[in-house]
Amino acid sequence: MKTNPDESPLESTVPQPLLARLWGKWGENITILVLALGLAFFIRTFVAEPRYIPSESMFPTLEIGDRLIVEKLSYYSHPPQRGDIIVFAPPPQLQEQGFEADQAFIKRVIGLPGDTVEVKNGRVLINRELLTESYIAEAPNYLMSPMIVPSAQLFVMGDNRNNSNDSHVWGFLPNENIIGHACFRFWPLERVGMR
Repeated sequence: MKTNPDESPLESTVPQPLLARLWGKWGENITILVLALGLAFFIRTFVAEPRYIPSESMFPTLEIGDRLIVEKLSYYSHPPQRGDIIVFAPPPQLQEQGFEADQAFIKRVIGLPGDTVEVKNGRVLINRELLTESYIAEAPNYLMSPMIVPSAQLFVMGDNRNNSNDSHVWGFLPNENIIGHACFRFWPLERVGMR
């Protein structure tokens, strides 16, 4: 039997260390898994994340158990618009009511900075003009004196006006509490679509 002069007989019989053998066998799979987890974390933190609806505060637009995609990029290029459905972390007023800082709320943007928001005669008024709202469950059965939305804050309300813990109860929402824009319902299948 001929041997290669560059290869010593000892090198061919010494087993590789266990870690090197495992890495040779599983290294590519582990690398792919770590990259996939890192990408998933990046997307969920900075791009989009799934959320579910736990209450009736946005009925009839959203129902308990609906699953949504909340995108997080659009508000870097433009501010929220009236009518947007947003997900946000509870401001201090809600945390004082006992809600956890990592709980998420979902409401519709009604008042923008500088707007005067008022509720009277079962209608919402923005800058003394009636707001057209085809999406609400029923007219609000409460009054709210005119409030001017401060800079860098929003006035938000649930579509189920008489069953919603929203800005008419706790005040204005600071922009820094916004998590993202609820843009797409992916469950249940019969109601899949853009928001």
